Amino acid sequence: MRPNHNSAVYKRLMTRELLDPFDRDDEETAGETFSPCFMRLIDRILLPYQASLLEETSNPSWRPSLPHVCVATLSSFLFGYHLGVVNEPLESISMELGFTGNTLAEGFVVSICLGGALIGCLFSGWIADGIGRRRAFQLSALPMIVGACLSASTGNLQGMLLGRFLVGMGMGLGPPVAALYVTEVSPSFVRGTYGSFIQIATCLGLIGTLLVGISVKEIIGGWRICFWVSIAPAALLAFCMEYCAESPHWLYKHGRIVEAEAEFDRLLGGSQVKSAMSELSRSDRGDDADGVKFSELLYGRYFRVVFIGTTLFALQQLSGINAVFYFSSVVFKRAGVPSNMANKCIGLANLSGSIIAMILMDKLGRKVLLFGSFVGMAAAMGLQVFAASYQILGSGTVYLSVCGMLIFVFTFALGAGPVPGLLLPEIFPNKIRDKAMAICMSVHWVINFFVGLLFLPALELLGAKILYTIFACFCLTAAAFVRRNVVETKGRSLQEIEISLLPPH
Repeated sequence: MRPNHNSAVYKRLMTRELLDPFDRDDEETAGETFSPCFMRLIDRILLPYQASLLEETSNPSWRPSLPHVCVATLSSFLFGYHLGVVNEPLESISMELGFTGNTLAEGFVVSICLGGALIGCLFSGWIADGIGRRRAFQLSALPMIVGACLSASTGNLQGMLLGRFLVGMGMGLGPPVAALYVTEVSPSFVRGTYGSFIQIATCLGLIGTLLVGISVKEIIGGWRICFWVSIAPAALLAFCMEYCAESPHWLYKHGRIVEAEAEFDRLLGGSQVKSAMSELSRSDRGDDADGVKFSELLYGRYFRVVFIGTTLFALQQLSGINAVFYFSSVVFKRAGVPSNMANKCIGLANLSGSIIAMILMDKLGRKVLLFGSFVGMAAAMGLQVFAASYQILGSGTVYLSVCGMLIFVFTFALGAGPVPGLLLPEIFPNKIRDKAMAICMSVHWVINFFVGLLFLPALELLGAKILYTIFACFCLTAAAFVRRNVVETKGRSLQEIEISLLPPH
């Protein structure tokens, strides 16, 4: 197709915008040497070349990067799997290891992985920046393999707790690195779709642990199989990462230009290498010898993006999503639905929403999905409040509560679940991306821990009506925050996003 040289796009396009940035100094010198008329003549001569170059670089193939993204999402599958692995067989575990009836010990078995996850998450940014994304994935698989082996073979509570803690460290390290990696290796026009794979993999992990738990429920000591099974995807992650591409952004940041070009060639195709490297060079390279200091993330030119990231993750947890997961079995039981069926319904709603989000992420955009998701979650909490207010009406309000719970999980999966993990690596500059993600994910884990710790006491003290009203208010606050502070990143390169968000030096 012949390019339209009279279009507004080409009238706005200047030659210097397509030149390699390393050659711009020469071009600017030429502009000072020759007359403006001569420079306009050069622009006209080069217009056909510019048009062909734009057509060549506008749509890189999504196929080369897909296998690398799929391997990275194994860490998210493991995250979901280990998050729910003890829920179904907890009673069998407590009987065999000798702490039946000890609710404190049962709580530790379930939640101690959160402590390990917080530690892994705190160091994830420095690990990913120091040894690279690929090695960070492999390092995250190691404690999950060792911890799963220890939990599967232990004969006492102490061994189970140690195994769960080690697994938690891998859980905390893997997801932040996955968010970084998927963002940095994906073509911009499918980055949202690929980012949704992380949420889908987490849902599949939760469903996988449910299916395995049900399958081995009647087997004596069958709970050990649940842990043994998790070793296979962790080992597969460590093995396959050896053959995956390293993040070109990380390589460029550390001055390994030739290797970054080679990885762009693998991920985008040879015709895209020059434009991709040009995009990288337009932003702050961020490979200073001293790196970025922690204090730089809390004030100055980086404060706004870090504030947006931490607030989004905080509001995600304060929306009450984990509280709904914790309380769902009780609500379904009141409606006469068995716990297995309740878990399947919640898992199906979560997976369905995640798949729809994957389809819409690069069509509607991140901001629209995130805003609509929080508004829908607030409406679903409104149904919960109504059901809690009119319990005397009978079974109708119970079914309304069940419906509200499913809508809440579904709308969460549409935006509030997958978008923050995708959006944050997009808005963070290359210089601070890994460390800023570590801080934001740490906030996520801390609030997750306190919501889980305080939910039941708050439910007893305040009652379901007031508690769900508080969650609804947090959802509306989140929607207002998104509308005011979040920028749309759909289809934009990481460097364009960085330039638009950060104030000049």
